[in-house]
Amino acid sequence: MPQIVFLPHEVHCPEGRVVEAETGESILEAALRNDIEIEHACEMSCACTTCHVIVRDGFDSLEPSDELEDDMLDKAWGLEPESRLSCQARVGTEDLVVEIPRYTINQVSEKH
Repeated sequence: MPQIVFLPHEVHCPEGRVVEAETGESILEAALRNDIEIEHACEMSCACTTCHVIVRDGFDSLEPSDELEDDMLDKAWGLEPESRLSCQARVGTEDLVVEIPRYTINQVSEKH
């Protein structure tokens, strides 16, 4: 079973966290199942960029992004070559190291 290492993020996982992931589930699903509350304003429908993450290790093990995800990523704050929408990036068989960016372009958060 692959693991996802979430790097420390002051809000979502201050200490960082290592979680078990199911092959085929999204990075976001694995995070939420392990109480890492990554924002996802569009409820995982690939209609926003609030769940943007940067895959620091294991990026090449993910299925390539599709055109819709690429179009959404173009709007993400802090876009990097290894950026993905965590609701769309499906875990393969390799471990991942994931960074949750400090900011999103979400103007309103329901939880604040």
